[in-house]
Amino acid sequence: MELTPTPTKTRNKTLDILRGFSLLGIILVNLLAFNLPLPHIDLGSWFTLPSDIKWHQLLDIYVQGSFYPLFAMLFGYGLAMQWQKAHANDQPFWSTGLRRMVGLFIIGLLHAILIWWGDILMMYAVFGTLLLLFLRMPPFILFLLAFAWNGVIQLFMIVFSSPGVVDDVYYANIVGIGEALAAYGTGTWLEIFDQRMIDLAVQNSSVMWFFGLFTIFPYMLLGAGASKLKLIERASEVKWLWIGLAVTTFPLGIYLKNLSILQERTFFLEYIKTYVGGPLTAIGYASIIVSLCLLPTVAKLLTPFATVGRMSLSTYIGQSVILSVLFYGFGFGLYGKINVQSGVVIAVTIFIVQVVIADLWLRKFNQGPLEALWRKFTYFKLRV
Repeated sequence: MELTPTPTKTRNKTLDILRGFSLLGIILVNLLAFNLPLPHIDLGSWFTLPSDIKWHQLLDIYVQGSFYPLFAMLFGYGLAMQWQKAHANDQPFWSTGLRRMVGLFIIGLLHAILIWWGDILMMYAVFGTLLLLFLRMPPFILFLLAFAWNGVIQLFMIVFSSPGVVDDVYYANIVGIGEALAAYGTGTWLEIFDQRMIDLAVQNSSVMWFFGLFTIFPYMLLGAGASKLKLIERASEVKWLWIGLAVTTFPLGIYLKNLSILQERTFFLEYIKTYVGGPLTAIGYASIIVSLCLLPTVAKLLTPFATVGRMSLSTYIGQSVILSVLFYGFGFGLYGKINVQSGVVIAVTIFIVQVVIADLWLRKFNQGPLEALWRKFTYFKLRV
């Protein structure tokens, strides 16, 4: 028996809803990066208009730092599901999983070079390859490793942060800001390409990869452990676990993310907001959605999220293409000209359009276009 992709009829709708919901959060965050010289500024001190400050604070509390952990957990959950399917069919998964990660890395590399410097797929592909080495472990070992792995960076930050000191967290690269505004706002495609390579080098610095190893990979381990316990598939059996997580992690996460706004801003509070409050809020979001999906009527109302979640890769890359055309000089040239509130409206509008496109596409095809290409690369076998 050959290992094959999961048929449409056996897909888990709740998992697709979670993916779709994550994509909404991702475009809300990424839109700021397409509109502003993000690698060269501190967003917390960038805005001056009261309306921009308020809207950015709302994004900071409810979106920023909460969707990359959620998507990482979903990534780990899905990869562990594929491993379990292969194991159940007595099929090796290492070669298939490795090809899958190589394919994802190639897509991410092309995305980073040709479209947007902020690509996350390459990092997911590398950490996903590392995750392959852990998938044979029992779920509770995966949980233990996840908390221990993440605990390394938590301990490091606590030791080297000073909670009672107002740190200098404000910074700006004036030269970099000017170059980014000129290139992305009015530059040609080649000028934008050159600037993208500069920003890509910042995004893929050794520091970013180091932090990613301790702030993204642990959530993949956490998702893999949850997958082995089938916590989403068995949601009705363990509903009190999901409800308990929803009513504890979400309020706590939101509270922690508010601290740097309610108090004087420090490096320590910024760290708490991003690396403690963000992941707790992510678990809260997942728990709330899984709990709500136990109600058939609510699950049906959330179907649009499942639709776009079925083609999450195509949607993610599609968002970058659309935002590039809207904001960069070779398109509509809106770079640096959109306030935060308008950006939120644009992001939500794009997401709604993508839901409609996904629905129309999936009426004719079983997968999104990039998902189909990724599948062919993963399962392709040379015939000799």
